[in-house]
This record gives sequence, structure tokens and C-alpha cells, in this order.
Amino acid sequence: MAAPDDSTLPPRARLILFALWLMVFSSGSQIMLISPIFPRIREQLGLTESALGPLLAVDAGMLGFIALIAGPISDRIGRRRILLAGTGLMAVALALHATAFDYFSLLTVRALAGGAGGVLSGVAVAYVGDYFPYRRRGWANGWVMTGMAFGQIVGIPAGTLLADRFGFRLPYLGFAVIMAATFLLAWRVVPQPLVERSHEPLTVGGALRGYAAMLRDPAVLAAVIVFAATFLGNSLFLIYMPTWLEDALGASPAQVAGLFFAGGIANVLSGPRAGRLSDRIGRKVVIIGSSIGIVALVLPTTFLVRSIPAAYVLFFLTMSLFAARIGPFQALLTQLVPGSRRGALVSLTVGMGNLGFAVGSTLAGVTYDRFGYRGDTLLSGTILLLTAWVLWRFLPEPVEGVPPLPTRMEPGPVL
Repeated sequence: MAAPDDSTLPPRARLILFALWLMVFSSGSQIMLISPIFPRIREQLGLTESALGPLLAVDAGMLGFIALIAGPISDRIGRRRILLAGTGLMAVALALHATAFDYFSLLTVRALAGGAGGVLSGVAVAYVGDYFPYRRRGWANGWVMTGMAFGQIVGIPAGTLLADRFGFRLPYLGFAVIMAATFLLAWRVVPQPLVERSHEPLTVGGALRGYAAMLRDPAVLAAVIVFAATFLGNSLFLIYMPTWLEDALGASPAQVAGLFFAGGIANVLSGPRAGRLSDRIGRKVVIIGSSIGIVALVLPTTFLVRSIPAAYVLFFLTMSLFAARIGPFQALLTQLVPGSRRGALVSLTVGMGNLGFAVGSTLAGVTYDRFGYRGDTLLSGTILLLTAWVLWRFLPEPVEGVPPLPTRMEPGPVL
């Protein structure tokens, strides 16, 4: 986890990053797992193919809704408390997957996991923004987000194979144990950063006024649109890819697990390097370049992938570019508003992103039933291309040493 000029890093930086990394690993893995193991869920609960969309949509919808509530709370009470609450709730929600016996009960526990994910949604990014100087946030975010990549390397392949042999419930119990360990680690080693806290009342009116004030800033509005559209486009590409590979190319569960393993390796190799590159040359050039590369791969997916090895190559390249966007965009995002609004902004973008994911999940199922996976990829590529244009046209490149303008709050009644 080397970084340039390590002497400038805050104390215990690497241990804190590991705690955040472990949270991202477990939380991200349990979300991603449902797509590759859905054929097993379909068999064990007697579901139709279109049932995957609502399962993902309820998760993403709950995550987005709770994120909008948790963001202002974290600005007021501090990131550490939110991190502890979220990891504890997630451990319980994942353990409850052992009780799922039909479609409705599975929907219920996925909604609970989504709600816990909403509490955690922006805490890693906001914490990095609070604790690390701007010139190191690309590197720090890049490393934290490799937790998601490690989930693809180990969590998703292991979960896929365990679900194939022992049923879909067991992998979620494993992630519950890991999340419980994350809670204990965060309780021991993660301090509350010394940053200005919000003094707005924790009320519905205060939260709504805060979000409205931020959205009047064109840069913040552009960031929210980019996040929502990116999640929508990503979901259209990713959700039904394992199902399509099994249905069209006869891929086995082990081959699907290997696909996510390759994607995780790509994330680990690409994410930190892209973050460090953006620390040097700027965030936007890395994000836009990666986005254009993704579009060039996503649009012709069904024409290029005629075999399992070809799917591995395309997925590896696409995941490399996905990872290259994450750290730079998160670093850029944390500099758009003061620290007292950072949690609310991150949660707003995550909430809207998951709303986009919920819409994309539902739309992906409809499109897959009517037009096949080719319809999903064509729609995904189009949306991601428009997203790159919005980012280029409307999102500024923050300058280190120039603090963000304070978000102006208008007086109003407290609800």
C-alpha cells in the first residue's frame, strides 16, 4: 500500500484504510453476489428470470433512500458513529438471510441489507475526504475501493461455488461474520476526524433544505446526474451478463466465478494506479478517458463475445476501466463542498446512484426478456456515453488549495 511521499500521510493511515477496505469488501461483495448466484436462487426457490430485477431494485432502492437520511446525520454526529452503526446493522441483516425460504422473505432480507448499506453508503468516501489531504485522496480512495475488487477476486467466486454446492444462504452468512469483524476493528482503530461538523437540525426540513441548497450548485447537480446515470448504465451491462453466459454460451458456475475473479484482478491492478495518476494529471481526464473506453467495449459486447475466453478478456478490460473511474471521481466529489456538507453530498450522490441502479435493474430484466442481452448492452453503452459528455461539459476540476464555496442555507421553518 505504498504511496508517494509517505511522510505526509496522517497517523495510522494504513490501518484505518484497512478497516474501510474490509467494510467495502463485505458490503460490496454481498451486493454483487446476487447476480452470479441468481441461477441457483432461481432453482432453489422456483423463480422466473425476471425476478432478479426486483431483488436488485429493492436492495438499491432501500440503500438510496436510507443514504439520503444517513448523510446529514453523519455530518452532524461524525463518520465514526455512522460506520459503527452501519457495520453492526449489516452484520445482522446478512445473518437473517438464513431465514429466507421464499421470494417474499428473500425480498425482505434484501431490503434490510439495502437499508444497512444505505447507512454505510458514503461513509468510506466521506471519511477519506475528512481524514486525508486532497492531494492523497485519489490514492486513498483507490486503495479502499480495491475492497470491491477483492470481493470479485475472492468473495464472489467463493460465494458462487458455495451457493452451487450448499445453497445460496451460506455465502451471506459468511459475509455476516466478516462484517461483524469489521465492526470490531472499526471500534478499535478508527478515530473521529477533526473536521467541522454541521450545525443544522436533524429534521426532515433541515435535510431537505440542505440537499436543495447543494443542488442549486451546477457542479453538484452535474455530479449527482453523472452518478445516477453511471449506476443505471453499469446495471444494464452487468446484471444479466452471468445469466446470458449460462443461457447462450453454456457457462458453468465455476466459469462465472472465474469471470468475476478476472474482473477483480483488473480492479486491483487498475484502481490504485488510476487514483495516483489522477493525483498528478487531474481527475477529469482520467474519468472521461476511462468512460470512453468503457463505451467502446460495452456497445459491441454480444458481437465480440462468442466464447468463454473472449468473455474473460472483455470483462477484464471493462472492469479495469470501471475501476479507473472510481477513485478519481470520489476524490473530485469530496472537494466540491465543505467538510460539514461532505457526508450529505456523498450520500446524495450514492442515493441517486442507487436509484439509477434500481431503475436499471428493473429495466434490464424487461429489456432482457424482450430483446435479449444485446438490448441491455446497447442501452448501457448509450447512457454511459451521455454520462461522459455531462461530466466533461458541466463538472469542474477542483484546484488544491482553493477551498469549496460554503453551501448557502436559506432560513425556513423546522419540520
